[in-house]
Amino acid sequence: MGRRAHAVPAAAAAAAAALLLALLHLHAAAAADPPFSCGAASAAPYCDRKLPVERRAADLVSRLSLEEKISQLGDESPAVARLGVPAYKWWSEALHGVAWSKGMHLDGPLRAATSFPQVILTAASFNPHLWYRIGQVIGTEARGVYNNGQAEGLTFWAPNINVFRDPRWGRGQETPGEDPTMTGKYAAVFVRGVQGYAMSGAINSSDLEASACCKHFTAYDLENWKGVTRFAFDAKVTEQDLADTYNPPFKSCVEDGGASGIMCSYNRVNGVPTCADHNLLSKTARGDWSFNGYITSDCDAVAIIHDVQGYAKAPEDAVADVLKAGMDVNCGGYIQTHGVSAYQQGKITGEDIDRALRNLFAIRMRLGLFDGNPKNNRYGNIGADQVCNKEHQDLALQAAQDGIVLLKNDAGALPLSKSRVSSLAVIGPNGNNASLLLGNYFGPPCISVTPFQALQEYVKDATFVQGGGLRRAVHGAGSEPGAGGGG
Repeated sequence: MGRRAHAVPAAAAAAAAALLLALLHLHAAAAADPPFSCGAASAAPYCDRKLPVERRAADLVSRLSLEEKISQLGDESPAVARLGVPAYKWWSEALHGVAWSKGMHLDGPLRAATSFPQVILTAASFNPHLWYRIGQVIGTEARGVYNNGQAEGLTFWAPNINVFRDPRWGRGQETPGEDPTMTGKYAAVFVRGVQGYAMSGAINSSDLEASACCKHFTAYDLENWKGVTRFAFDAKVTEQDLADTYNPPFKSCVEDGGASGIMCSYNRVNGVPTCADHNLLSKTARGDWSFNGYITSDCDAVAIIHDVQGYAKAPEDAVADVLKAGMDVNCGGYIQTHGVSAYQQGKITGEDIDRALRNLFAIRMRLGLFDGNPKNNRYGNIGADQVCNKEHQDLALQAAQDGIVLLKNDAGALPLSKSRVSSLAVIGPNGNNASLLLGNYFGPPCISVTPFQALQEYVKDATFVQGGGLRRAVHGAGSEPGAGGGG
């Protein structure tokens, strides 16, 4: 048995949330400047906006010592104070809205960002314009947070475009689904929105509002199954299946979306770790698809090449394997720890290091972070008032409405009639727990209304019943509870 919950009605909750957001925006007026390089007095070529980005990046890299170079090859890249280069954090998340992550700090003055439905639901709308608009909102709000001095990076590790072939995979809700063609379309328009491009047509500028990263490349769809983890998994995939199923979304992400980032995955494909696969990263992505961006590992994926998979005989071999394959930055500190010794042992060359760094600094320059104060660039007028505004909240509502699929409506039970329905019960823990409805890779939402709170607007007598015991009953019957994971 449950008990009646004392919850705030939806209208009251929305009004309170609107007041809270207004107060947050007033508070945000005192925000600090975002981190940047190349102030007004800087005369170095890497600060010259008239030069090609590739030349600017090469100039900056040429000024770094070996130790400084290696220090930049992790997701938390320290400052190089003598050159006026601030610290940078490559890892930010925006799967379905700007989220909590190392690079984004939604802990005040701005404390929320627009939260959209999980991707598997949004994809069910089959509406590319909606997907593009969601990407646009994410790019805009990311800049708003950055310009408000609450971010140390603008590189977002989204979208997740692995093909959801097996429903047992615990992260399928992050993806557009099982169709490679639709997944590729989603990837292209979402990325264009995030990065500040038009929805279609030629991409005529290398400037980035924010950087999107398509993950996890490739054939990644297992977390933990009967003792086989994603770290040890070796996906046996034919060339035809790679070409027809697993790689097309990434091809679309790069060729049609202009993605500036790719993340290689934990698993091996036919015996070779994806982050150490030259054919995959350099020949296919950079060669066949003309990818012009940076490639990051999944978190600690370089370490597991040696520590778990045993593919590399020593840590320095793992560093060499990934850099020579075409990877640029490691999520984690493994390359920062073992990179100098790998160089001293002759396992990597100076050019291996410089190539990766040129790709990394080029992204930061395309984001305008080496052009002086970013508030003075083309995205500098995006402020706190464009985070959690009404237009963005309306789009989040539209995404939910357009994506929800009603499988059965016996006896015309829906929509609820205020005149005929006098009472109802909402049963189950998800009915009145806002945090459970946010999905994974989430941030603090601007407004949060539970199903129970919303249904209170329709009927006077609404009861919430927590329920419980089902998981214990299933486990007692001999089934194993599911395991999930992130990365």
